[in-house]
Amino acid sequence: MTAKSLVRQRYRLRKAPFFIIFFFLLCVCVGIAADEPARVFEQAVRVCLSCIGIG
Repeated sequence: MTAKSLVRQRYRLRKAPFFIIFFFLLCVCVGIAADEPARVFEQAVRVCLSCIGIG
């Protein structure tokens, strides 16, 4: 092996973490487009009010 190929192997960029981050960002965008945050907050308020005995 040459020194150049050893350097190339040592600093090889892994692609899987980038694909995973892109997939989760895509899922977040789809969830925001489907108005999921409003539903989640609505359910959280309902759960909290029932936990403290108001709802």
